This record gives sequence, structure tokens and C-alpha cells, in this order.
Amino acid sequence: MHRTIELQHEWKLGDQIGSGGFGQVFAAVSADDVEAVVKLVPKAPGADRELLFEDLSGVPNVIPVLDRGEWEEFWVLVMPRAEKSLRDLLGECQEDLPFEDAISALVHIAEALAGIAGKVVHRDLKPENVLLWEGRWCLADFGVARYAEATTAPDTHKFSMTPAYAAPEQWRNERATTATDIYAAGVIAFELFSGERPFSGPEPHDYRRQHLEETPHQLTQVGAPLWSLVAECLYKAPQARPRPENLLARLKASHEPKSDASQRLQQAYGQQVERQAIVARQQSVALSQSERRAELSRAAEYSLSQISRQLHEQVTANAPGISQAGRLLWPCGLNGAQLSISTIRTAPSATGRERYTPTIEVISYSSVTVRIAPDQHGYEGRSHSLWYCDAQEEGIFRWYETAFMIMPMIPKRGRLNPFALEPGDGAFGALSPVLTEFQVAWPFTPIDQGEESGFIERWIGWFADAAQGNLSHPGSMPERDAKGSWRR
Repeated sequence: MHRTIELQHEWKLGDQIGSGGFGQVFAAVSADDVEAVVKLVPKAPGADRELLFEDLSGVPNVIPVLDRGEWEEFWVLVMPRAEKSLRDLLGECQEDLPFEDAISALVHIAEALAGIAGKVVHRDLKPENVLLWEGRWCLADFGVARYAEATTAPDTHKFSMTPAYAAPEQWRNERATTATDIYAAGVIAFELFSGERPFSGPEPHDYRRQHLEETPHQLTQVGAPLWSLVAECLYKAPQARPRPENLLARLKASHEPKSDASQRLQQAYGQQVERQAIVARQQSVALSQSERRAELSRAAEYSLSQISRQLHEQVTANAPGISQAGRLLWPCGLNGAQLSISTIRTAPSATGRERYTPTIEVISYSSVTVRIAPDQHGYEGRSHSLWYCDAQEEGIFRWYETAFMIMPMIPKRGRLNPFALEPGDGAFGALSPVLTEFQVAWPFTPIDQGEESGFIERWIGWFADAAQGNLSHPGSMPERDAKGSWRR
């Protein structure tokens, strides 16, 4: 059933002809028989209508907005009906897109990007948003991605970028700039020249890793100057990408014949671009790894704080008058014995220069200790390491409890036994197949995600023994078989 929308003009809606992540598209015709398309964008909380209605009059190669307004629960954009999209053109090609057609489309895109530079960022440039209208390839859907970014609704925010074309800074939730659109133009250029995207996904998490950490293979279908240009557009660092004016000039110059000397110089420049791309990838990998570790570190801190509080609540529930250090949870003291969990610390990233190559990745660490007054043998209690790491399955991080001991053949005995070690050469040596000063004395035991009760029961028991004068050096070391409890 057809409907009529009253804006500045009257528009009769026809059949739905498309939909995107953020809106529905209908064929429409005005009262004076002007064919158009109407995009209905849901009114979303947290997103201002003005984000959609960017005035780009006078900018070349931009689909104009013929009418705008609101209708029922939608914001309405009316645009002329284009012949087809760049995605349609790619779908029509049985073989590679002719070089001249690819260059023509890219020149038109670059002209539009040069025109909007300093005014607005598209944020979601892709072949579906590049439309053939009046003989030129034009950009459409300005403001939709920005509107989606601003909404507070999680089901709409995820559509504010298209994974295959999203720049590294978008994956990091950094501010989008003109360079963000240049990156998307580089992805489109790669696709036009080769028939495939530089990164294949297929899932969003795959695209995230690829855009942040990988470099695309070199295009052999085009000469060195064009490949250098595409590679520069795909630099991880937005500051290193070419400006729209530079992109446009170099695309236009790609038609011109080159002398032998010019070609050799361009090849040399292409080699430099390749080296810079490698450096940029390495920097992006380091940054994404740093961000990943920071996110895991935050999760580790929250998780251990909950475990620590649970242990403290159990201690004080059973010994309500227990002494504490001011307002701090730890240490707790009873009859001269002390129970404590140390402050959580961030573990250093592996550098590759360690004496013993770590078999696992440690994000954060702490320790838990029961301490007593030295007995006649100088024994003062026990301490276990708490590591937030992927001890048992690569890439799966949890809190693990473990402990260490001095190798029996070494005539040396610590005051705490077993004892905690920080992540480092001493501990990693104990995890290695080589015999070193230290050995693992307690298996890597998960203590979070439903495993807290066993951890709490152990340490309440040892604290009770310590407070009653019954805590002594373990009769055998290691107390439990630790073999196979961590990845080798």
C-alpha cells in the first residue's frame, strides 16, 4: 500500500528498494512527477537531527538532498534517483573492471573528498554509497554514519561503520577525520583495480585485526605510481595518508605517459612506500597490542577486586573483631598472624630479549600471603602468586593461583615456602623445560569465574592454622603435582 509524505513537497512512496544498517529506502515520486528516493531514518535517542542534514551545496560529486524533514517516527531525506551504485557496477563485471572506468570513478570520489575537506567527514564511504548520477560518480548518505555514532542505542551504533572499509582509528574509537575517508577510498581503489578487498574478514573481529595489524598484498595490476598511492591511502597512521587534493592530482596524472627516468624514480618511491607501510603496520600492531593489554588489565583489576572482597567478607564474617590496617581490606591480623593480598600490578610485555621465552602471556599480577612470627626454623609462612594470564588456553585470560619453590638440590631455604614470584626470568625459568633455581610448587589453579570458593576456603584454612600456631613448613615440596597445569 503506497503512502504519501508531506514535507516541503508532497512525495508518494512506492516500493522499498533497499535498506542499510540505518534506515529504509523507498522509490518515490513528487506531485509533479519528479522521480526520487526517500530514506527513512529512525529517530534515535542521543542523535541530533542536524547531524543528518549537512548542507553541501556547491560541493562537486555529492548527491543533493531535494527535500528533508520528519514523518511519524522517522527523519526523512529525499534524494534524486541514481542510475546505479559502484557496487552494482562491480557486480556487473564478469572480469576485472576496465582501468579507465576505475580511474574515472576514483577521480570523481577524490573530487568530492577534496570538496568536503574541512567541512564534514563521511565516515562510511563504500561502493554502496557511491552512486552514478548525471554521468558522474557521487557520494551519498552524508551524515548517516555520524548520526549513528551519536545515538545511545547499541543496536544502531554498531552500524556507524562498515567493517570492510573502516579505518584503524575507527576500530580504536578515535575521532574520524578526512584521513578516515581517504582510507576508505584506498579500500575502494584496491577493490576496483583487483576485484577484491585488501582485507577479507569475514567477521568483524577478523576485520578489526586485519585493519589494525596487517598490510595488503601488492597490486600487480597497476603500475608502481598507482600502487604507491593506494598503499599510502591504506597507511595505518591517519597522519601519513595523502590529502584529498594530493590524491586527486595523482589520480589525474596516472593517465600521462612517463619517461624511463620517471618510471625508475617512481619505482624507487614505491619501494620507500612499502618500507613505510611495514613500519606503520609494526607501530599499529604495537598500539593495538597495548590497547588490548590495557582492556585486559582493567578486567583483571575488577575481577581480582571482587575475589579479594569475597575473601575479606568471609574472614570478617567468621572473625568479626579482626584487626585491619585502617580502612584498607588488607592485611587482616589475628593472634599475630596476618593474611593479605598485595596491590595488583601490570606485568611488562614480552620483548623477546628475555632469558627464558615466556610460554604464556601475563597481563597483571598480585600475590596472597599468610605470615606468622618466625618459628624455631625461621619459617614465616607461605605466599602464592596470582597471575592474570592465558596459562591453559592461548588467548583465554583468567586469574590463576600458583607458587614456587627453590630447587631441592640447591642448599637454600626461604622464609616463606612456597613463595610468590613476579612474572620475569625467575618465574619463566621455572616454567621452562630447563632446570633452573626455581620450580613450580603449586599447579596453575583458576580462582575466578565460579572457582572462587576453593581459593577462599584454602586461604581461610591456612589463616586459621596460622592464628592457632599450627601453620608449618609443608611436609613435601611440591605439595601438589603441577605438571601439565600450564601451556608449554
